[in-house]
Amino acid sequence: MIELLTAATPNGWKVSVALEEMGLPYTVRHIQLSKNEQKEPWYLKLNPNGRIPTIVDRDNGDFAVFESGAILIYLAEKTGKLMPKDVKGRSQVIQWLMFQMGGIGPMMGQANVFYRYAPEKIPYAIDRYQRESRRLLEVLDTRLKDNEYLAGDYSIADIASWCWARGHDWGGISIDGLDSLKRWIDQIGARPAVQKGRAVPPPTDLGDEKSRAKTVEAGRKMLV
Repeated sequence: MIELLTAATPNGWKVSVALEEMGLPYTVRHIQLSKNEQKEPWYLKLNPNGRIPTIVDRDNGDFAVFESGAILIYLAEKTGKLMPKDVKGRSQVIQWLMFQMGGIGPMMGQANVFYRYAPEKIPYAIDRYQRESRRLLEVLDTRLKDNEYLAGDYSIADIASWCWARGHDWGGISIDGLDSLKRWIDQIGARPAVQKGRAVPPPTDLGDEKSRAKTVEAGRKMLV
């Protein structure tokens, strides 16, 4: 049994979506980011970086894994699903996974911070991160023009990038003209396992103004 310690963020959804797609049994502990639960000593023993998500594999000697990309690779290797076994195929998946980990996630994350959470609006920073996020999404769009998925068959690389790309509006990032990216976002979003994983833990309804305000308030607390 896998224990998933997580919150309703793109990095958290990566793992819950993967667990649903792989059909692995798991339990969930919702980490309260607004209360800095991820900085408590008990959690830091599992994840020294004090971020979410983390998993604990109870079937493997309570083995803890942190960093969402590392968790996805661990689960893929554990189950033999969502990543090819041949060297070239595996490398392609890892390349696109690292593209998300090193580019899309950090840049879109900073766009979210400066556009949505920062108490002071800094136009240079907002423009910088929105433009770079758009450029990275254009790279995905170019790849997806001739490929249904990022690395051959549907894989952990698609899950990782989808969890961020789908929330482009939250950082004020336009995807106008990126038709292949839009097709891919809709296609993956329609998968039942993705919809189940996206609801773990229950997400805030960002369409409600009161919920939006609470989300922004919680985000600002995490910046302190």
